[in-house]
Order: sequence, then structure tokens, then C-alpha cells
Amino acid sequence: MWFSFWRSRDRFSLDELRYLTDQLQKVRIINEVNKDFVVEALRSIAELITYGDQHDSSFFDFFMEKQVMGEFVRMLQMSKSMIISLQILQTLSIMIQNLRTEHAIYYMFSNEYINFLITYKFDFRNEELLSYYMSFLRAISGKLNRNTISLLVKTQNEDIVSFPLYVEAIRYAFHEESMIRTAVRALTLNVYHVGDGPVNRFVSKAPYDGYFSDLISFFRKQCIDLNGLVSEIPQKTEPDRTTAILAAVDEIEDNLYYFSDVISAGIPDVGRLITDNILQLLILPLLLPSLRLDALKESPIGPVTSLYLLCCILRIVKIKDLANAIAAALFCPLEAFLPYAEPKVNGHVTNGNCHESHHQLENNNAAVDEQLGVTTELSTSHIYPEDVTKQASSTRSLHGLRDILLSYVVSGNSQLVMGSLNVLATLLQTKELDEAMLDALGILPQRKQHKKLLLQALVGEGLGEEQLFSPESCSTKDGISNEIGGYLQRLKEDYGVACSSSEFGKSSRTHRFQVLDALVSLFCRPGVPAEILWDGGWLLRQLLPYSEAEFNSQHLKLLKDSFRDCCNALVKETRGTWPDLLVTVLSDEWKKCKRAIEASSPRKEPKCILLPLQKSSSDDVHNDSSVSYGEKMCERVKVFVLLHQLQIFCLGRALPEQPPFYPPADTPGASRARTAGIDSSIPKPGTELRLVDTVPCRIAFERGKERHFSFLAISIGTSGWILLLEEFPQKQQYGVVRVTAPLAGSSPRIDEKHPKWLHLRIRPSTLPFVDSGRSAALGTPRKAKPKTLVDGRWTLAFRDEESCKYALSMLLEEIDLQSNEVERRLRPMLNLDEPPPTETPFDPPSASSSTVTSTSSTT
Repeated sequence: MWFSFWRSRDRFSLDELRYLTDQLQKVRIINEVNKDFVVEALRSIAELITYGDQHDSSFFDFFMEKQVMGEFVRMLQMSKSMIISLQILQTLSIMIQNLRTEHAIYYMFSNEYINFLITYKFDFRNEELLSYYMSFLRAISGKLNRNTISLLVKTQNEDIVSFPLYVEAIRYAFHEESMIRTAVRALTLNVYHVGDGPVNRFVSKAPYDGYFSDLISFFRKQCIDLNGLVSEIPQKTEPDRTTAILAAVDEIEDNLYYFSDVISAGIPDVGRLITDNILQLLILPLLLPSLRLDALKESPIGPVTSLYLLCCILRIVKIKDLANAIAAALFCPLEAFLPYAEPKVNGHVTNGNCHESHHQLENNNAAVDEQLGVTTELSTSHIYPEDVTKQASSTRSLHGLRDILLSYVVSGNSQLVMGSLNVLATLLQTKELDEAMLDALGILPQRKQHKKLLLQALVGEGLGEEQLFSPESCSTKDGISNEIGGYLQRLKEDYGVACSSSEFGKSSRTHRFQVLDALVSLFCRPGVPAEILWDGGWLLRQLLPYSEAEFNSQHLKLLKDSFRDCCNALVKETRGTWPDLLVTVLSDEWKKCKRAIEASSPRKEPKCILLPLQKSSSDDVHNDSSVSYGEKMCERVKVFVLLHQLQIFCLGRALPEQPPFYPPADTPGASRARTAGIDSSIPKPGTELRLVDTVPCRIAFERGKERHFSFLAISIGTSGWILLLEEFPQKQQYGVVRVTAPLAGSSPRIDEKHPKWLHLRIRPSTLPFVDSGRSAALGTPRKAKPKTLVDGRWTLAFRDEESCKYALSMLLEEIDLQSNEVERRLRPMLNLDEPPPTETPFDPPSASSSTVTSTSSTT
């Protein structure tokens, strides 16, 4: 019977479709004999209908005439085989996805076959079948518009009472398989973006509005799981842990982008539901209270994870009410969130009595303050001007969450500093946030301050005119504005967070000085990674684009004192291990820092807050390698460059493109380099030189193979080398360079037991720049750290003690000449009062590109 199916026919013809349909109609039972035929027939019909939709309308006319959709349903009901169910779902998915004519789509949706298949009781214990089913539903949703969606719903009195496509899909919204969850989200977005009023009312009323609370609850669990990865003692290797964190972060951000896409559909009730649920289930009961360090004992989320999540929510979920509610909540003390410990999904919460917990909370606050080493009030009166000091001192300490953020900037660990700076930067860049809110937080950029006051003055508002032309133009005398009071009132009435604007007596100027005070304190803190300090520099540059207008004498004194300490540390580096690269590193970091603090947005994404800090070799107290010293030097240079640029900024000068160096000095004619016949080029192996001031010595680069050389130490400008030359037998007083090594960092010393032996450390010729903080790719996994370079050790044996002492004095003399030249080149950077030199093209030291043989040896 089935042989005729395989006979040669035109595959894409109406006859073929007619034949397949006839054969399906003859099937009365599906068994092992005809199962393969039914599967192949279903697959072929899908191809033919797709072909006909694009080339010949008679194909689909035949499909409708013969009620082939009814045959599909009959095959499904008749068969108990899983493969038939899979093929029917696949066949319909292919057909629906590829149909282009409106007529065909209308027919597919206009009968009850589609809804029947949507609600059919498939055996979803087979995971593959569920995947095919979700693809089928997603294909249907891809064809929805205001006309077609009406074919899939049932209405009563103009209200939808049944919408199987949506209802069945959201059953699997939180399936363990991510592909299933992705399909559900794509389907729901297609539904929301249709813009049909009855559908919008259907999805946003009970019981289906519970989908949005379930969505936030599921997201909350993902946040807690992320915190587990961040806070656990790492039992895996660091790359594995970083990969796990980044995978969890991708899930978190995908969820937030889904929320944003849902909101962009423009359904007011849905936007309100998402806002309310994010606040009630996540922000108010979990994230904001978790900002306290003592919350680690009770909260499932730590402050670092909470800071990251706040940044992501503000950056991705673009809801004005949500952003302003979060910002307003930062003014509230921690006790304001205690009545909100048990959130309710369906709306408002009852206001509990928090007086019983107040005493215990104050004790906890005091303990945390002692642990941080700061007061969360941050009212350092020695920095505020007199009027602000008087106002701040009269205000009681509320332990507000905003104060906690600033306390982390002042005294938190590196991750807390980075997280707090990211939150402040995110708030500053959140366009949905009212300017009045930014002003009250103390982070309204001064250009916006001036714009607001100028507008007030132009429209004749006395307060604006008075502030604009007064010496203290940024002062706001009316304290917290009415806009902020409105958000605080809503927090109290709608969400049970009792905190009113009447509790605040500070002006926005006071808050502004608190932020400046925290940033200045950060720049003066030792031990904070330079990359984090640069983030603080970016924030300061956003707040104060007009130089020292908001700085006072104490701010300037603290910055100047810190800068002076950095200058002293930099001078020590000229006598350290890497003075030959100091000018090069300074020039590179100057450009990077300038780009970083003048950029329109922070350099790194918030996910960097979560990544474990990369431990550099300099973190090991027992590590005495030159690479370790090089990492410390680079870190000091970065801090120095930031403080130098801040000093220029405070003085009202424009930042130059290049750091102010003195030009290279001419090499004296009597120097050893000139006497030996070396110009400014690198003395590479094979170079012929005069043997002047050289000292004969012996060294063994391999055990038992001693070689004779002439030793010479030379310096040219900021570069210097140790040379081992081999004499020319046929050309007296000349030799050829066989081995070169950097002069700097050689740490020469004579052996105590063998006074004819000179020990040298031979460091690499170039510094392997490694990122001392997070990945330079903004959160992407770092590649494995390259193999650490090892210092070489040379032991030179001389003929007598005098020769050994002479070689040592030669080394020390050339090292001193090299260090003096480096210090001279840097002098304009060390003394800001000195006029900058005439700008010349930067000439990097030639030693930075030299090639050095770094080996261990014995005599």
C-alpha cells in the first residue's frame, strides 16, 4: 500500500499535496508499520504549504478545502506515539513561522484548532516535547497583531475571559530550562506589544497579574543565588569562580532587560505592577536594608551584591517612579524599613510599631560605625564652611542609607568603595531621576545647578536670582524640595516606609559638601587601588566642572598634603628598581587617567563590583622580585597622576595632553658612554665598543663553563645598561658586546666572604603590565595570567678586591647619574608652582625596548 508514496512525483506540486492529504485521510490507526509514513507526510505537507504560500495560492486553498488542520488534530488524538506529537508541533511551527499572506494566517487562527492544540494535554515528562510545544506557542505569538489576537481569545461584555496562548505559556515562565524561560518571555513580549486594550486589561488583573509578582520573586531568588557566589569562601580556582559569577550576572541582567522591555510596551497597569513588586519584594525589604554591614548576619544578600543590584536596576529598568522612590529611600534611616520586613504582594503594608526595635537598632548602628571607624553623619566640621557646619551640627544623626554609602567611600574596603561610587555615578546618570532629587543627594552636576538658578533668575524668581549671584550660589535654603517630600510621603503611604521630609534640616549644600568631603577623604586614603580612585576622580569631575568653586581651604590642604606624599614616593622610585621606565609609565598613565576622568560615563560596568580582586605579586609580603616592585611602582604612578590632575583642576587650569616633563639632557662628552663610543642607541649584542674603564671579570652562565669578559656600566639619560664585552684579539682596546642587562634594579653588593665576588640582580628589561584590579574588558573573564618573569642572578669574579670595588663604584656612580636624570625630567610634575616647560614631543627611554638576557649563574 505504502509503495506508491515513494514513487517519483514532482515534489512541489499540487498533485503531491493532494496525494499526501488523501493518504492521511485513509489512516485509521497509527502503529509501527505506518508511523514513519505519517511523520514524513506531516513534514512534507509543511514544506508544500510554505512553498505554496509564496508561489501558488491554490496550495493553501486546497489545504482549507480539505480541512487538513482537522486531519492534524485527528492524527494527534489517534496516536499514542510521542514522535507523532513532536512532528505535528514541528509541522505547525514551521507553517506558522513561514506563512506570509494575511489570508493564510487568518485561516490558521480563525478556527478552534489552534486553541485546541494549545490546551491539549501533552505528556511533558518528555523534555523534548515541551521544547517543541514552546516553539509552537512562540511561533503563534510572532504573528500577533490587533486583528489576529482577537481570533485567539474569548470575550464576554467586551472583556476577555479566555486567552489560552498567554495562560498556558506563563505556566512555564520559571521552568528550570533557560530556553523554555526565554521562549515564554519572547511570547509575553509579543502579547504586550500588540497594544490591544482588552488584552492589556486581561494580563494586568487577577489572577494573571500574579505573574509579575512571581517574576520579581523568581528574580529575587536569582539575586540571593548570586550573592552566594560572591560571598562564599572560594573553593574553586579564581577563574572558575569568576566564570560562575559572570554567568549569574548575565541571568540577572537578562531579567532586568526583560522588565524594561515589558515596560516599554506602554501598559500603565503593568508598569505600576512591576514598580510596586520591585519595591515591595526586592528593594525595600532586601536590598536597601542589606547595605548595612551588620545585615550580613541576617540578610541573604550582602552589601556588595546589594550595591551592584541597585546599579543594575537603575541603569536598566527605566521607570521614573521607581528611580525616584529608590533615591528618596536613601534619605531614610534603617529603622524605617523594619515595619516592612514582611512584604505583601497585593498592595500596601500596614505600618508597624518600630519603637521596640529602635534601641537594638541604635546599638547595631553604633557597632557598625565603630567597625567602619567613621560616623555615618559625616559632618566633619573642619571641612564645612561656617554656615554649613552650624546647620549640620544641629541635625541629629539619622543613620540614613545615603550616609552609609558615603561612609563606605570614606572607610569601606575596596569592593564597598567601588560599589558606593558606582551607585552615586549611576544615580547621577539616571535620566529618570528628578534634578531636585540629585540636588538633595548632593550629586547634581554644577553645570545643571547653574542652569537651574539661571532659569529661576530669568523668570524672576527671587530665590534663584539671589543664589545665582551670591558667593554661595549652590545653597538651597528651603531644604528638601516639595518633589522629594512627595516621594517620601508616597513611600510612607504606599509602602509603609515611614520617613517624612520634616525629619531633615540639612540643605542640599550640606549634602553636597558631604559628598565632596567623602571624595577628598577617599583620595587621601592609603591602600585603595588606583583604579578605584580614578572612579572617584570621574565623579568629582562630573560634580565640579568649574575648578575650585566648591572646594574650600581644608579640602585643598588635604589634597595638597596627599599629593606631597605621592611626590615623595615618586622621588623614591627614581632610586628604585624601575627608574628607566618611570617617564614612560607616567606618560601612559597620564593619558589613561585624563580619558577616564573626562569621559562621559564611568569606564567600567557595575558587574566589576562583584568580581574578585586580582591578587598581584606585590601583595605577597615575602615577594622581593623586581616585577613585584614594578607593580607597586605602577600603582603609585597611577595615584600620583590622579592627584596631580586634580591639583591642576583645582587651580583652574586645563589638563594638558602630555605630562609636563623637562626635555632630555645632552650626554656629557666625558661620560663612559661617549668614551666607549655609544650614542643614544641601545648597545645591542654584537655592537663594537672601545674598552675604556672596563674591568676584566669571569662569569659562568652554565655550570662548569666559565667565560672571561670585560665589565662596563654606562648610563645615557634615563637609560642604563650593564655590559659584558669580549675583547678582539686582532684589535686592541676594542671589544664586542656579548651580554646586556638593565642597570637599574641591579642591587650590587660584594660578597662578605669572597671580597672579589660581585653579586648582581638582573631584572627583566620591560615590565609586564598586568591589571592590578578588575578585567580591563569591563567584566569579561580574564585570561590566565602570563608566566611570571624571574629575576636573574649574576656573580662576577674579579682578579682582586680593588677591581671588585672599582666595578661596584662604577655601578653606583652610573645608577646615580641615571636616577638624577630621571628626577630632573620629572621636576615640573613634582612642583606645581613651577611654570610648565615648553611642550616637546615625548621621547620614551630607549631602555624600555632593549633586550636583556636574564640568567642565573655561579662562579
